[in-house]
Amino acid sequence: MSMPNSAARVEAGAVRKKSVVSIAVAAALAILSGCERKTATDDPKSPSTPPKENAGAHSPAAKARDMVLIPAGKFIMGEKDESDAPPHEVVISAFLMDVNLVTQEHFQKVMGTNPSRWKGDRNPVEQLRWGEAVRFCNKRSEAEGLMPCYDLQTQKCNFDANGYRLPTEAEWEYACRAGTTTAYFFGDTPAKLGEFAWFKKNSGGRPRPVGQKQPNPLDLYDMTGNVWQWCNDFYAVDYYKNSPRENPRGPDAGQNMVLRGGAWKSSDDNCRSGFRYNESPGSADVCFGYDIYGFRCVRKAPDTAAK
Repeated sequence: MSMPNSAARVEAGAVRKKSVVSIAVAAALAILSGCERKTATDDPKSPSTPPKENAGAHSPAAKARDMVLIPAGKFIMGEKDESDAPPHEVVISAFLMDVNLVTQEHFQKVMGTNPSRWKGDRNPVEQLRWGEAVRFCNKRSEAEGLMPCYDLQTQKCNFDANGYRLPTEAEWEYACRAGTTTAYFFGDTPAKLGEFAWFKKNSGGRPRPVGQKQPNPLDLYDMTGNVWQWCNDFYAVDYYKNSPRENPRGPDAGQNMVLRGGAWKSSDDNCRSGFRYNESPGSADVCFGYDIYGFRCVRKAPDTAAK
């Protein structure tokens, strides 16, 4: 399999500045009372008539399973026009990936809570911190009799465990590109983006139920748009220049975590397969309503999973 690139042009440049500002502002607001997660009914501007969805796009094959086997292979990760994403070859081992983003129904069942602003069983869980996604991965693993991947004290990931975890940034891009080498997995221009993603131009100002758009070539739904997807990696501007060729897992430490894929209020440019975004792992954000952060899980492929 082969594929193109990434970076943080408009939003990524903005997000680095935003991260510093948001941390300072959030700290100030933390002393105020009444700072609760918003729900859709809290917002008087919430659209009452959602945009028409692409019913029938959900294939019977994808409906019949929860995860897709992503075969081992190599690809070109990065984008030549992005300062933090120089193209480089990466080799990826086989793994399993969720067909869909984690839904609110699934999150509620596993965790007993639903932090989302835009309520709906089939909507992606959102307004979610990185640490909450990690805890879900462990709980989901335990519920299925699998070995949890995360040490919740250090938040380090045991990649040898057979439980659920967040995808590495390299795994995410490899799965998103699905063997393609174009800016989007369907071509070099965003002309067809509306067929595959909920983004600023067609979302109606809110996230949408999962699996309503067409999947990518690996039968993965909402790989672009709907909600940004937390990855396992810390973010570093220069990481690509020093990352290992085989199964890169990000820097050992950092202030922000990587997010990929774009969201319901993202521009088409931010939905490119290689576009990099980053945010503080503690940002949901409760006060500001960061209802753009969600995730999907991955696991080791069965033939390599720990018994």
